[in-house]
Amino acid sequence: MTINIDVPKIQKIARNSLPLIIKTHKINHEIEEQMEQILLIFLEEFGQKEILAQISYCLRELLVNANKANTKRVYFIEKNLDIEDDDDYQTGMESFKSDTLSNIEHYFKKQQEAGLYIKIGFHAVSDKLTITVRNNSKISTKEHMRAYDRIARSRALNTLEEAMTSVLDSSEGAGLGLVILVLMLKKIGLNEDAFDLDVDGDETVAKLVIPFSEIHKENLTALSKEIVKEINELPQFPENIVQLQKMIDDPESEITDIARNIAMDMSLTADLLKIVNSAQYMLSKKVDSITEAVKLVGLRGLKNLLYSYGTQKVLNSGLKELWTHSNKTAFYAYALAKNYIRKKELLDDVYIGAILHDIGKVVFFNAHPALVGKISALAKDREMGKDIFEALSAGLNHAEIGALIAEKWNFPDDLVTSIRYHHDPMTAPHEKWETVATIYFANCIANYEEKEISFEQISKTVLKFFKISAEKQFNTLLNKLMEIYSKESNVEKS
Repeated sequence: MTINIDVPKIQKIARNSLPLIIKTHKINHEIEEQMEQILLIFLEEFGQKEILAQISYCLRELLVNANKANTKRVYFIEKNLDIEDDDDYQTGMESFKSDTLSNIEHYFKKQQEAGLYIKIGFHAVSDKLTITVRNNSKISTKEHMRAYDRIARSRALNTLEEAMTSVLDSSEGAGLGLVILVLMLKKIGLNEDAFDLDVDGDETVAKLVIPFSEIHKENLTALSKEIVKEINELPQFPENIVQLQKMIDDPESEITDIARNIAMDMSLTADLLKIVNSAQYMLSKKVDSITEAVKLVGLRGLKNLLYSYGTQKVLNSGLKELWTHSNKTAFYAYALAKNYIRKKELLDDVYIGAILHDIGKVVFFNAHPALVGKISALAKDREMGKDIFEALSAGLNHAEIGALIAEKWNFPDDLVTSIRYHHDPMTAPHEKWETVATIYFANCIANYEEKEISFEQISKTVLKFFKISAEKQFNTLLNKLMEIYSKESNVEKS
């Protein structure tokens, strides 16, 4: 098996906090080298190339162990031995290593025929890289205990020499390997808590969680704040928008007065009528009255519309593709909230959160050349490497930058949260999880439709929340959303 290492695509996956999943039925030297190349791409994206050797060793150890577990299953079946029986296990392990190494291709074929696989996952979110290695040979309770015993022993060890001289179970190479893995983690300032071995359904899951250095995290935050602070093209909202926001917040305001102010801005009037007459509101007849439109949208919906309108008025620089994606994501988010969550109070929040989820990306297209030079100089001063600004401008940390912009413009906390966590719903505040998860899922659907991601890259937790258990179900949902969206687009063009 040969894996195509598409560097730009993997960089894009890393920068957009998406998971990368590779599935194989065997692990050989070629696969190990390819996984190291992918690991290097992820580490370089976050300026962590210097820990490649340590993390690469850990990854190889997990790959070897997963492959060995699958090979062990088919070997014991072939030898008519019960892997759960103590005597059979001891008998099998006496010849396992020599037999399988001398005829490894035979056992690779057996593994494939038995439907055994190994899934390798890379997922960079916020300040950490999570690496998972899954195999569908479920680890036995005794094997699990044996592995954790080895990890526990490693707590008292500090050097490879100490590990080599320790009393370890010599029947399986994984004994020493896991101890060295923990030592490697210690070398980069982590303990055994960064490693986990567990069971998920029929899969054994080995996981490494590598936090990026706090220095680098601080540098990214500093750069993000510098970008928001220094872009002169980011004023407060246009005066008429700010005035309308104040009127909406004023309990003494009359709808007719609000409608009159809207009518003074032809673009805003057109946008409001366009949204009210869209499939989102499913009206039986077309609405031409601003006053009637305001009544239908409601003050909360109108306020959200103003956030979207004001943002695009300030930031829009002809980025048609980006805004098209955002509008499609908003349409999908609204449909998901309406048909799955069925909480009326979420509809406006998910719609506007989805419209504005990528505003952090727009900033870079509006940056003045002088600012680009200033940020590059800042990156150089902080010894972050020559590629860090390019990574930022391509999307790295754009969710945080977008949230900082929203805070600068005094957006509501709910909207700031939606922008900040739209790639990472699992770390969003609990009370906002449904909103963020809906925007995340809508964004995934749009990205899947645009062939930017695969089904495997979507959070299983979020899929479960929306009652999606298989790709076939997902595609049914996608086709339905695409059909409705297409009908609306055609109506608006006519």
